[in-house]
Amino acid sequence: MSFEIVAKSLSQIGITLALILIAFGIVEAVIFLVYNKVLKAGDKALTGMLLAPAVIGLFLLIVIPLIYELVLSFSNMNLHHFKDPSFGITYFFDNIKRVFTTKILKKMTFWPLLFQTVLWTAIQVTFHVVLGLMLALILNSKIRFKELYKGILILPWAMPPVISGLTWRGEFHSEYGFFNIILRRLFGDAAAIPWMTDGFWNFVAMNITNIWMGVPFMMVICLGALQGVPSEYYEAAAMDGAGKGTRLFQITIPLIKPVLAPSVMLGIIWTFNNFNVPYFINQFMLETSDILVTALYRAAFTYNQYGFAAAFALVIFFILFGISIIYMKKTGALKAVGD
Repeated sequence: MSFEIVAKSLSQIGITLALILIAFGIVEAVIFLVYNKVLKAGDKALTGMLLAPAVIGLFLLIVIPLIYELVLSFSNMNLHHFKDPSFGITYFFDNIKRVFTTKILKKMTFWPLLFQTVLWTAIQVTFHVVLGLMLALILNSKIRFKELYKGILILPWAMPPVISGLTWRGEFHSEYGFFNIILRRLFGDAAAIPWMTDGFWNFVAMNITNIWMGVPFMMVICLGALQGVPSEYYEAAAMDGAGKGTRLFQITIPLIKPVLAPSVMLGIIWTFNNFNVPYFINQFMLETSDILVTALYRAAFTYNQYGFAAAFALVIFFILFGISIIYMKKTGALKAVGD
């Protein structure tokens, strides 16, 4: 029976992929004909054909869902009004008001969730940058087996997030997890930590997991930037008697800032919206270790408040948009990329 289900699923996937390929083939043929027959610009046909899949994908996966979410925020759609929702500006303002004034979860309101999310983001980005830069500085120095160390250190980032999240959740198991086994052997049964049942320790477990997963990315970025810094600057600074700290803060960091600043901005966005780690470590068992995006998921798919969740998503978007604008103005992140 299970084999038949798998075979049927694979056949359905194959049919879907075939239809997608046929549709793309038709689109590419139309673009080719338009460039050659209508626009008389056959030399640009290849450019249009190569851009078409990306443009169509962005439109289908980003533009249409964003428009649908915006429309949904003007409704009272929920489980009771799923087939016959009402739309109007009053529903939009009511949904926005509810985000800030009512309980989003059973116990948690918006402001504690926002504080938790900001704290989560600040901890993660700080550790990612500091540890990533430290490892990059070590790997950029003259040490043996450098390539081996690079390969080992990049593994956490290369692993699929699902596998990493589930693996770390197992390590935090109260009875069979690695950490509690070590703590029990060293200090007795009383030293075991309730990683999965205590909100504070669950939040700590989330941070440990995401730091392990995110540091290698920042390490690679910093290492690439460090390798572009001319060694002559360090030689001149050493001749002038500058110490390691002076060289780091007066030469290294200013020169890698054009690369580091946009990477930190991306880190803020990714961490703020990180759903995988909180989901796999918490699995919706504790509200006190939720962040905004996991609370949004619960509002939509646990409590079935679809119109409210759409408005909540817009609030999260504008918060993150505001943080990004402020950060870019303060650091000149996009200017650094343009230069």
